Amino acid sequence: MKNTALITGASSGIGKELALIHAKNGGDLVLVARREDLLYKLKKQIEDEYKVKVFILVSDLSIQEKAQELFDEVQKLGLEIEYLINNAGFGLVGEFSKLSLARQTQMINLNILALTQLTHLFLPEMIKRDSGKILNVSSTVSLVPGPLQAVYFASKAYVTSFSNALSEELSDTNISVTNLMPAATKTEFGSISGMDKTKSYDKITSAYDVALAGYSGMLDEKIDVIIGLSCLNKVLTKISPLLPKKFLLKEVRKTQEIKSA
Repeated sequence: MKNTALITGASSGIGKELALIHAKNGGDLVLVARREDLLYKLKKQIEDEYKVKVFILVSDLSIQEKAQELFDEVQKLGLEIEYLINNAGFGLVGEFSKLSLARQTQMINLNILALTQLTHLFLPEMIKRDSGKILNVSSTVSLVPGPLQAVYFASKAYVTSFSNALSEELSDTNISVTNLMPAATKTEFGSISGMDKTKSYDKITSAYDVALAGYSGMLDEKIDVIIGLSCLNKVLTKISPLLPKKFLLKEVRKTQEIKSA
């Protein structure tokens, strides 16, 4: 196997584009997602076009034990994962107290727990051979609290903090950890979560552009890759720690409110 990448959430959106980019670069793939039909469609497309090997592992990583099961399956296949791309995730819009606790717990399991478990499971092999790259898909929302998306914003804050800390822990090795922070992106994510009906989706970036920025940043061993922010939002992001907290929270909330028809 050559430069094999494992990509979660690979059936559509950013994950699918990452898979296509990696295949174009000549790397083999382990594609992970819930939707088997889409995974096999992508497998055929990639193998026909790029002549690389694609393995399909159907898994719902919002279920706690699935990360270990996924790792065990990769071990059974005898695959060496050079690139670990933790892309799977989802969000919800609404007041914390009114959203389903079960669904929010699934979000935490997927966005935080599965990402952490997979990193912990695959990292020892990378350390042993002193080689590997990890790309964690976070978000620009990880930089601020998120009224009306309290758990989602908090989960992405975890991903950014975790990724940055791990990058430093591994700084004396040949293993890199890159944190991808896209702004609003044109994928199913927006319509499923309801975020596409908020002001935060007034400006969106293509999934391909986000994937290319993240993949290139991973190869360049960057710590953070930010893409999709307008010039104004770039300025606001930089000065947000200096703003009064109440003002900041109210302004963020406005961007997360469902727009009037």
